[in-house]
Amino acid sequence: MPRLIKKRSNKSGLPPGTLVHIGEKKTGKVRITILDYDGSQFEEKEAETIQECFPFKDKPTTTWINIEGLHEIDIIENIGNHFNLHPLLLEDIVNTEQRPKMEDYGEHIFIVLKMLSHDVKANRIKSEQVSLVLGTNYIISFQEGIEGDVFETVRERIRNGKGRIRKMGADYLAYSLMDAIVDHYFFILEKLGERIEDIEDELVTNPSQETLRTIHHLKREMISLRKSVWPLREVLGCLERGESSLIQITTRVYLRDVYDHTIQIIDTMETYRDTLSGILDIYLSSISNRMNEIMKVLTIIATIFIPLTFIVGIYGMNFEHMPELKWRVGYFIVWGIMAIVALGMLFYFRKRKWL
Repeated sequence: MPRLIKKRSNKSGLPPGTLVHIGEKKTGKVRITILDYDGSQFEEKEAETIQECFPFKDKPTTTWINIEGLHEIDIIENIGNHFNLHPLLLEDIVNTEQRPKMEDYGEHIFIVLKMLSHDVKANRIKSEQVSLVLGTNYIISFQEGIEGDVFETVRERIRNGKGRIRKMGADYLAYSLMDAIVDHYFFILEKLGERIEDIEDELVTNPSQETLRTIHHLKREMISLRKSVWPLREVLGCLERGESSLIQITTRVYLRDVYDHTIQIIDTMETYRDTLSGILDIYLSSISNRMNEIMKVLTIIATIFIPLTFIVGIYGMNFEHMPELKWRVGYFIVWGIMAIVALGMLFYFRKRKWL
């Protein structure tokens, strides 16, 4: 199960602005892609070095520089120096434990989001940090992972010139990226809803210890999801109501739409949290009721045999006329009967799922 809080001890005692990667260590090569476009032309390339991105800073077209992988600190430092990014901003980029937030640095706006994905093999939700730097005519996105993202629909719209994205500026591109992340939250919630429904069905038909483990696992995922989504409302609210010249009035309307989607996601998420709490209460109640039924049956059996055991204890079965005492195989027959009774009771208890 993934950790809810990543270790930060490597950063302790270092001066502000020191770049130390905090998060899962990657070993793959950092991937840098560049999309440059305006209303009439489009260029896409994969850069071998970070220096290939530098000429796009002062171009009149809109440029999207996407960096996948934060483990090579030199790349972050070089692009930060060229685009005049604040050292504290760079520090937040490589620290993947950031909560979603927005900071206005004047010449650029820094936005931190959490991109969620569903791990089919492990059947769990994975979260990775995405940082966006919005400038006058460029977007620089920093992704924690190197295994893909949810931005392919945005890339296709840019390549094909569909919609208004090629006609708008970098602020609209930033909106599109945030909208893609938020829209994918609905897919994650659908997966969570299906798993919760399966747990409810299992709770009615055959609750077990595995059911309890699944409930606790889902509750941990809901905590992680809440940490990713809840602060996003504040981020989008600040972007929509902010006074930065980097965000045009026409784009603020679209940001309001993403804000509404975030509110819907939060409402659904809170509903799922309440549902999981109710499921856990029902599970504990059903286990308690089941234990009471088991104890009732065992108490009846014990009550029946208590007087019989009492009588046997007094007399000791030491009667003169007991035909079994003369049997040559009587001892083994008694052992066989005891074994059959014990195994029969174990089979009965297991059939009733008491064991």
